[in-house]
Amino acid sequence: MTAAPSTPLDPSDDPYTWLEDVSGDEALAWVRERNADMSARLDGELFGTIEKQVREVLDAEDKIPHVSQIGEHYYNFWRDARHVRGVWRRTTPSSYATDHPDWETVLDLDALAEAEGESWVWHGASMLRPTPEQLAAGEPWRRALVDLSPGGSDTDVTREFDLVDKRFVPAAEGGFVRPAAKGSLGWVDADTVYLSTDFGEGTTTTSGYPRIAKLWRRGTPLDAAVTVFEGEESDVAVSARRSRTPGFERDVVVRAPSFFTSETWLVTGVGTPDQELVRIEVPDSANVGLHREWLLVRLRADWEVAGGDGSSATYRAGSLLAAPLDAFLAGRRRMTVLFEPTATRSLAGTAWTRHHLVVNVLDDVTNQPHVLTPPDVPEGPDGAASVLGRPWARSELPVSGELLSVGVSTVDAVDSDDVWVTTAGFLTPPTLARGSAAPDAGPGGGPATPVPLKAAPERFEAGGLVARQRFTRSDDGTRVPYFVVGRSDVLDGDATAPTLLWGYGGFEIALQPAYSGTIGRAWLERGGVYAVANIRGGGEYGPAWHQAALREKRHKAYEDFAAVARDLVATGVTEPRRLGMEGRSNGGLLAGNMLTRYPDLFGAVIVGVPLLDMKRYSHLLAGASWVAEYGDPDTDDWEFLRGFSPYHLFAQDGEHPPVLFTTSTKDDRVHPGHARKLAALMLAHGKDVTYYENVEGGHGGAADNAQAAYMAATHWTFLWSRLAGN
Repeated sequence: MTAAPSTPLDPSDDPYTWLEDVSGDEALAWVRERNADMSARLDGELFGTIEKQVREVLDAEDKIPHVSQIGEHYYNFWRDARHVRGVWRRTTPSSYATDHPDWETVLDLDALAEAEGESWVWHGASMLRPTPEQLAAGEPWRRALVDLSPGGSDTDVTREFDLVDKRFVPAAEGGFVRPAAKGSLGWVDADTVYLSTDFGEGTTTTSGYPRIAKLWRRGTPLDAAVTVFEGEESDVAVSARRSRTPGFERDVVVRAPSFFTSETWLVTGVGTPDQELVRIEVPDSANVGLHREWLLVRLRADWEVAGGDGSSATYRAGSLLAAPLDAFLAGRRRMTVLFEPTATRSLAGTAWTRHHLVVNVLDDVTNQPHVLTPPDVPEGPDGAASVLGRPWARSELPVSGELLSVGVSTVDAVDSDDVWVTTAGFLTPPTLARGSAAPDAGPGGGPATPVPLKAAPERFEAGGLVARQRFTRSDDGTRVPYFVVGRSDVLDGDATAPTLLWGYGGFEIALQPAYSGTIGRAWLERGGVYAVANIRGGGEYGPAWHQAALREKRHKAYEDFAAVARDLVATGVTEPRRLGMEGRSNGGLLAGNMLTRYPDLFGAVIVGVPLLDMKRYSHLLAGASWVAEYGDPDTDDWEFLRGFSPYHLFAQDGEHPPVLFTTSTKDDRVHPGHARKLAALMLAHGKDVTYYENVEGGHGGAADNAQAAYMAATHWTFLWSRLAGN
């Protein structure tokens, strides 16, 4: 075994680089030894009980089968005890409305995995919409592109699937088949697809994603596909797609130079010698959306523009803007502001129906969806210009509830104004409803209240439990929200309890209330408290909240999390020896920093699929794609990166709480070497380290319900044994 290094770790003399060899014999022998140690430490009655409880939740047959409407059917992907890998199935809307829908199997992944000797994991499917003429003639939806991953990695394959005959169309019969790689296939028409993949040496970015988009015609070899767009090796990725809305067919290429910048190009004459590309001229940091006549622009930074008619305006970061696309392409820059942020309000998401736009707003991390209706664009050469800057009609989508998350998605943006509405809270099981975004659908003149279709039952005993939102102050005085769930007497400070604090704080992702039967059964029912910190770096208050913890300001996220931890103690909910924290992925980096920068605040730490070696991260798998978030360690940025690199912050003589590291050998997004190396370093200095690496699962950590239940039992048994004094 390599000798333990001195403190601090010298990044130029890393003794554990051998653990970066993902499937190397020596590295895997180390993994097996650590997994056996984990089993010896945690296996027992409590582990078995929790594993059984979690498996019951995951395999429950009364879960809500979330669906997509495709033609005359509702499609759903489902896992339970009988369908370990899962089954892709469909039913009719009328059957779905019953308590026991009549499901027709479309594709059985368990049977496929057995037949092909591959541990396939479902990555989704995209359907080819029939043309209006085909629909009018009663032709069914027939063609699909199915994505399957070996073991759950980001690397996957795409195969054409016949929805009528319920079989894959082999390449020998002219079917489209994309070999295993990070990439995608997307329909152009029945005989053409857009292809982005690894075409060989030099065709991927330094992040490992495609940098070339091609047009591939049925019946031709893959190497005959025609290049449509080629990005730079330093980009994150390149992709292409076709919008097939009748009357508004468009070919679009998106180039992402970094994680938070992109260029959107419209393509005419695609794949021909006369091909032309026209860029939609918005800031690189903005997100672009297209729907029928309309262009939407979502800003991450302030945008000062001239209107093209002598006017000028400055649009604020976090705003959502709209303009007729034709007028915008003609140089007219007068935009309608559909949403503008405030100190507490940010944009959570949007969903187009045929005629309306549903805008989902967060106000202090609470959803408030409403409906916007654009003005009609008159026909003729000046039609688009005539509605520039005009306001859109607004109405409220009637969905309410205390501390509920509300998700809104479109049923069919081409032909329908219906939406799916899902709601859930920490103590409120999910419901699925269907409603109309049409502003005159309800009895009072606004949208009608969505009609519930399915409701999940309670998975744990919630009697005596309450969920609350609280606020605290970070080191610099910033107001930081968090949620806390537990017994009312504990939250009132009349008792202390084992407490888990969860966080993420990155990539403009907001953490909202969610119902978890796993957390309820494994933790809350046992008397534990669960808390979620809405720290900077996330998206709870829009791009400004995210950018407040970027790069050299990363420490702000960690200060916020530490402030929430202290507040849980100050308000009498818990005490440091009974307070644990967990984070995964970017949250695993957060956990690593709590472990090394704030060890006195916690009695246990779980570090899941983490980034930890911030000197090497950009050279490992997809790490280069995150330089915009963290900084470039190969430049002077290392001076601040070193300040939040747990692998280099570890102090061998310091006191550290017990730690559980979890990762996956199949994770080809965040390299398992991060977790392996810090675990090895801490073990070499006699720290209390538990380590578990699942062979499958990819970045999600588990490929099926059995693996997910085992992982969950590992987490909750570790926490309870360390924080509850058992």
